[in-house]
Amino acid sequence: QVQLVESGGGLVQPGGSLTLSCAASESISSYVMGWYRQAPGNQRDVVASITSGGSANYAESVKGRFTMSRDNAKNTVYLQMNSLKPEDTAVYYCNAKWGWRNYWGKGTLVTVSS
Repeated sequence: QVQLVESGGGLVQPGGSLTLSCAASESISSYVMGWYRQAPGNQRDVVASITSGGSANYAESVKGRFTMSRDNAKNTVYLQMNSLKPEDTAVYYCNAKWGWRNYWGKGTLVTVSS
C-alpha cells in the first residue's frame, strides 16, 4: 500500500502563494495523482490531477492560479498555488490511483485569511 504524506499547508494572506508537496512511500510513476480539497461542510472535490505522462488538468476555479507537477524520481507531486483567495481555504488531500489501487493522504490545512 502506498503511503502519502502531504506538507506545505498553512496560513497565507489573500493574494499570497503556497506550495504543497505530497511524498509517496514508493514509486508513483504509474499512478494518476490528484489533489483534492474539502472545506468545512462541503464535499471533497478535485482540484487538479496529473497523468503518469505528466499531463495536468485543473478545476475551473483554480485554472491559471494553480500548477500541479510531479517528480517521479523523488516519488513526489506538488501543487503550486498562487493568487490565493479566501475560498481556497480547505484541507488539501493527495490521491494516487492506478487500476484498482486508490490511496489517500491525511491532508494538510490551507487557510487563506487576512
